[in-house]
Amino acid sequence: MVEVSAIKGQGDAPDLTPNPAFPTARLVERRDMTDDLMVIKLEPSKAFDFKPGQYCTLGLGSIERAYSIVSAPYEKYLEIFVELVPEGELTPKMWDLKVGDLMSVRPRAKGIFTMDRKMHHHYMLSTVTGLAPSMSMLRQYLHDGGPDGDDEKHVFYIMYGASYVDELTYDVELKELAEKHPDTVKFVPTISRPTEARNAGWTGATGRVNTIAEEYLEKFGLPKDDTKVYACGHPGMIEDVKEKLRPQGWNFIEERFWKP
Repeated sequence: MVEVSAIKGQGDAPDLTPNPAFPTARLVERRDMTDDLMVIKLEPSKAFDFKPGQYCTLGLGSIERAYSIVSAPYEKYLEIFVELVPEGELTPKMWDLKVGDLMSVRPRAKGIFTMDRKMHHHYMLSTVTGLAPSMSMLRQYLHDGGPDGDDEKHVFYIMYGASYVDELTYDVELKELAEKHPDTVKFVPTISRPTEARNAGWTGATGRVNTIAEEYLEKFGLPKDDTKVYACGHPGMIEDVKEKLRPQGWNFIEERFWKP
């Protein structure tokens, strides 16, 4: 889950003080992927338990927002994929953070956008930062042994969309996982603006995730009675695929951007 736009008072100095009412999380790593996308890793001051796919609530000063967690529960740090909202209340403050700085983190994770183990095919539709919960579920499943550590085999179909190739932040990791676990991970990155110079050289799938969702459901030959469709990211993408797939009887769950 990510912050949506909100108007901020002009000339306000950024308040980087964490809320003393909650535990803190120390910034231990920051990777700026583009001008408006970054990946951060946080070390909570207290044990932070969560299920893969859930979100945490982070804050600076009195401003808090919910963010889906990229990392899996077995990992030491909370990994968060953040998009800058220039007129937002929190993300401009987060862009001022340096390694060692603190944020507040509410002690409980929330959310029901988690892996449905009753289904064995997991069709995951994501745009940019909306990939976070899918990564958490996939990492934990593979860490637990994948099909070798499970009574039943599960397969993940990761459909990952962005306007530009440099926004596909986790494409290298996903390509490697798909090569290493070809029977468990199927990865399809897609670019919606293939003719722009920023995407020069792109040879993969093109089109918005929602416009190719039905095509790849058919290509993969997924069984309707044993497939869960997960949609996370841009509200327009989610609404479109929901309108297309739910009437056909697909089992569907969504995780939308946070709204004030």
